[in-house]
Amino acid sequence: MQGTSAICSNFLRSVPRSVLLMIIALSVNSLALSYLFIYISAYLPEIGVPAPTVGLLLGVEGLAMAIMAIPFGMLSDRKGRKLLLILGSLGPAPMFFAFALSSDIAVMVAAAALGGIFEGVYLATVNALIADQTTLKNRDIAFTLSFIFGGAGGALGTALPFFIPGWSQLLGIESAALHTDLLYLFGFLSLLIPAALYAILRGLQETIRPAVASWRSKGIRVLLKFSGINSIIGLGAGFIIPLIPTWLFLKFVVPDTYSGPILALASTTIGLGAAFSPRLASKIGSVRAVVLTQGLSLAFMLTLAFVGDFLTASIVYVIRTGLMNMSSPLLDSYLMGIVPPEQRGFASSLNSVIWRIPNSVTTIIGGVILASGNFELPFLLAGAFYIVAISLFYRAFKNVKPVE
Repeated sequence: MQGTSAICSNFLRSVPRSVLLMIIALSVNSLALSYLFIYISAYLPEIGVPAPTVGLLLGVEGLAMAIMAIPFGMLSDRKGRKLLLILGSLGPAPMFFAFALSSDIAVMVAAAALGGIFEGVYLATVNALIADQTTLKNRDIAFTLSFIFGGAGGALGTALPFFIPGWSQLLGIESAALHTDLLYLFGFLSLLIPAALYAILRGLQETIRPAVASWRSKGIRVLLKFSGINSIIGLGAGFIIPLIPTWLFLKFVVPDTYSGPILALASTTIGLGAAFSPRLASKIGSVRAVVLTQGLSLAFMLTLAFVGDFLTASIVYVIRTGLMNMSSPLLDSYLMGIVPPEQRGFASSLNSVIWRIPNSVTTIIGGVILASGNFELPFLLAGAFYIVAISLFYRAFKNVKPVE
């Protein structure tokens, strides 16, 4: 037991204090935003919002992020990242309040777009801030911690609907009112995050590097290749992954009180799996580790298309998610290591944008397919794109090594 404690302590101490505290603060946002995700994708269908509208809300959020992330990334490279992150972290609060106050589609679409803008700021700054404060030696660990804490926050957020029926009986409050009260709670909680980030990052001295023409930099070819292949994953994932709670409701008539905890369990598995990612990468290399975990997950995702009961679907989904997302911290760390430091904000943003644009479009299409009653096709389409992307990634990057 003491040995395990010592390993965990050394694991945490290997990461700069400001990075660790920033990760913890942002995990609170992960908790809040994960609840909002389950509210949109699982609760709204329960109260009569059609699946195409759910797909539209998720798609608009992604498209808003895609439009804003690259400008934010270039701004963070040239003017600094911490102030942009602090200002951007103000975004979630009005989004929560908008969903709490109105069920009008136009208002919800506008709120989803606001969420996308915040995500654009997050993607333009956080990964680059982590990379700027770490070295090749501890960068994988830092990104793994970010993924673990973010996954833990996400797990708590998606698990909350499970407790709503009990709270409803205990407090004598209707379930619908409790869903809304949680939105208000997270809205007010989100207002504290900017102050916390300011306190954590105020001592950080950023190195503002000379402006570089991003599209003519020496790393742009590698970046475009990496992002282009990653976008194929995004294209495939959009057909079903953001719509898993909707799929569970439509196919198995499972409400958010059950689908939420399943997503929470999946998030916990992601965190546990990510903890082993650095060790796997150190043994077989980052690229092979990514290909191995993503490849194994593919079989489970395709199996989901044909399962006939909720319990089996839940088990298969949790395993699939844990395997697929073991690669995420490795991919983030790897990308930050193959682009120049002065391009990290731009690189993180561009990679996310190129992933999210096709993902947002296919999420809308996936919602329409599910509404038609075809519950297998989204998985098969996703699987086909995953096979292509995983194969191309290994072929393109098997000999490309990250640097400091």
